[in-house]
Amino acid sequence: MWFIGTAAVVWLDSRPRHTFKNSLAVCGVIAIAATIAVWFYADDRSASGAYVGFGAAILIWGWHEMSFLMGIVAGGSKEPCPVGATGWPRFKAATATVIHHELAIAATACVLFAITWNQPNQAAPLTFLLLFVLRLSAKFNLYLGVPNLSDEVFPEHLAYLKSYFRVARMNPLFPVSIVVGSGLAVWAWLAAEAAPAGSGAAASATLIAGLAVLGVVEHLFLVLPLRDAKMFRWAINDKTAAEPAKYE
Repeated sequence: MWFIGTAAVVWLDSRPRHTFKNSLAVCGVIAIAATIAVWFYADDRSASGAYVGFGAAILIWGWHEMSFLMGIVAGGSKEPCPVGATGWPRFKAATATVIHHELAIAATACVLFAITWNQPNQAAPLTFLLLFVLRLSAKFNLYLGVPNLSDEVFPEHLAYLKSYFRVARMNPLFPVSIVVGSGLAVWAWLAAEAAPAGSGAAASATLIAGLAVLGVVEHLFLVLPLRDAKMFRWAINDKTAAEPAKYE
């Protein structure tokens, strides 16, 4: 789901810009259907219910990622980092470029927790929340500085965001991200081992453990001399003529 889903988003994002709204609308319908499925399966204690919740969360997340990478829901500012900006001015400018998207994700997380409140199947909200935390961690690491930006597939219409990335040997947050991500993976795995075999709780915890491990691996790509973005170069629609970036 991670590999195919990422490739699908990269392919849709590399198509002509006039196709973005239709693609986002179709995927929006899928995301609404996935949200309904989360509500419908909220009281399902089985492993299949956990898989449905997990899959639904991934679909909803993909829709949000499309809205961001297509530049439709990002932030109020589309300006590159001011020359010489450091400290609070740089952080404020960076936040203004993505704040709308972060708020949209936070609101969706609240909706998923609300519709599954006090229900046994928490796979969807926990999966979505973990994706949110991993994404924020990756963004902050890129902002603070990492050796490998791996931004080959970054869309041209969001090129201004690259000005907020920083190349550095290491930053204080990175080891914390690795330790916390690894800790979450171990915690979820132990929870899966403690749950009844074949239960929804065991399946949910196992899926979340696997997702946390993938998150740690993606963080490691930020410091290792490996370009994970090359795995998705094949998904880019190179035959599409690039349209001029419009930041207004």
